[in-house]
Amino acid sequence: MNYNFYVYILTNKHRTVFYTGVTNNLFRRIIEHKIKINEGFTNDYNVNRLVHYELFFNIKDAIAREKQLKK
Repeated sequence: MNYNFYVYILTNKHRTVFYTGVTNNLFRRIIEHKIKINEGFTNDYNVNRLVHYELFFNIKDAIAREKQLKK
């Protein structure tokens, strides 16, 4: 079975803060950020604009890339 994994970067309206995450369903995850389904950083700073994403077929590669971007 094939799976897609996405590393994504979100920002707020003024592009003053950034958030990096990993998901297997990019569309669903962006909607969750927009409707503020989860408490935390993205809700506190209104981070819900997608500015970049990368596609991976292996979760380990996606997580490694996320960690690389966060450095």
